[in-house]
This record gives sequence, C-alpha cells and structure tokens, in this order.
Amino acid sequence: MSGSRPAGSDSERSAWFRLRQNRFATVSAVTLVVITVACLFGPLLSPYDAMSQNLDLGATPPSMKHWFGTDQAGRDMLTRVLIGGRISIAVGIVATFVAVVIGVIYGAVAGFLGGLTDRIMMRLVDMLYALPFPIFVILLVSLFGRKLVLVFLAIGFVQWLTLARIVRGQVQSLRDREFVQAARVLGTPNWRIILRHIIPNIIGPVIVYTTLLIPNVILLESFLSFLGLGTADVSWGHLIKTGADTFEEHIWRLLFPALALASTLFCLNLLGDGLRDAFDPQMKT
Repeated sequence: MSGSRPAGSDSERSAWFRLRQNRFATVSAVTLVVITVACLFGPLLSPYDAMSQNLDLGATPPSMKHWFGTDQAGRDMLTRVLIGGRISIAVGIVATFVAVVIGVIYGAVAGFLGGLTDRIMMRLVDMLYALPFPIFVILLVSLFGRKLVLVFLAIGFVQWLTLARIVRGQVQSLRDREFVQAARVLGTPNWRIILRHIIPNIIGPVIVYTTLLIPNVILLESFLSFLGLGTADVSWGHLIKTGADTFEEHIWRLLFPALALASTLFCLNLLGDGLRDAFDPQMKT
C-alpha cells in the first residue's frame, strides 16, 4: 500500500545532495574507487608475478623497472601491495557485511519486540561487550587456523554489537509510527513488518556506520596479520609486518604498504564523516 511507509525520498535525496557537496567525501570516494580498481586489475596488468622469486635480484630500491622496489626474494613490491589490497579490502567488505547482517537483524528484533525479549537480548550484548574481542579473534584463529573465510567470520562476529544498539534505538522510534500500526492492523507478520517497513527506514544510519566500520575491520585484520595471526595470504598487514623486520635496511618494504593502508583508512573515515553529516537529522530542513 502506498502509505505504508513515511515519505523519506525527498530527505534521502537531499542527504545525497549534501554528500556530493562535501568535497572531502567526494574526493575520498573517488580515491577509494581508484584504489579498489587498481587492486583488482593492477596485478593482471603487471609483468611480474607476486609470488615469483628472483633471489639473484634480491631487495632493490624503487626504480623505473620496479616502482615500489623489490623484497628480499626479488618479488615486485608494487604487485604484492596490490595483491595485499585485494585481501585487506575483501576482509573489510565481507567481515563488515557479516557484522551488518547480524547487527541489523538482532537490533531490529530487539527494538521491535521490546519488553522482556529486548531486555534479555540487550543484556547479552552487554555481556559480549565485556569480552576482550581482539583476544577472542586471536583465540579463534589460533584454534582453527589462518584461513581467509575464518578471518571473515571471526572479525564479523565481533563487530556487530554497536550496530545492534544503533538499530535498536532507531527501531524503537519507528515501531509506534502510523505505517507500522497500519501493517499490524492488516495482520502482517512481525518478521515481514521488520523486513518491509522497519529496516528500509533505517538505511541511512546503517550506511553511515557501515562506512565507519570498514576501516576498523581492515585495521583489525592488519593488526592480526602484524602479529602473525591473520590470513595466511598476503595482505597489507602481512607486508607491513615483513617490512618492519627490515625497516632500517629496506625502508620501501614498509613504506609503500603502510601508505596504501593509511590512505585507504583515511579516505574511508572521511567518507564516513561525510555520510554522517549528510544523514544527520539535525541538518535536514
């Protein structure tokens, strides 16, 4: 029915317009697209294989032939940084997706049902908040191995709590609105009301938090890789760890993956700030 949902299209369009007017957010978004495309397709165009060793060449500084230099095994660092970007960005996106799905569903159910169910569910969140989550992820990886899928799930399963609280608060402000009451009168099941009428109206805050969560996830994966507990594949964290071991002799091995990671995190945070400002209800007219 046409009136089942509050008219939010105008405010959403104005929010996206404000976002486009934010130069820092726009430049950050473009930069992120460039970095992602480079990581996806750059290794395919590179004349060097990221894993092929050239021990005779060894570690050489940046040159016209190897723009980012080579590592101790003679492998091209530019290609390895781009391959590492694939892993780090994939972990950030997939693990964040896992966290968003869990957090949105959990928070929406708690906020919509309310009462005893809400109190029990949120007390569980409070208990989980008390756990040292980096230690929890490290324990999972130590027990089950450094598998990429496990890293996705492990990080995703520990990053959903704050989003669940945000979604719960948003749902509580919506559950007594007219369009929700109308759906209830028509006999619409609770799960359908949540999926069709509640969640679509909290997309703005979810998008904002998701953008801010991705850099945290990438940083956590890099931290685990730096400790030797991340994915066994090459990632920015892994390259930073190996580069730090020879920092004094081969600074370029640490510099370039660190710059790639820092640039991505910086742009994600600027984009997240821009989205937050664009969707801030106090800024809507």
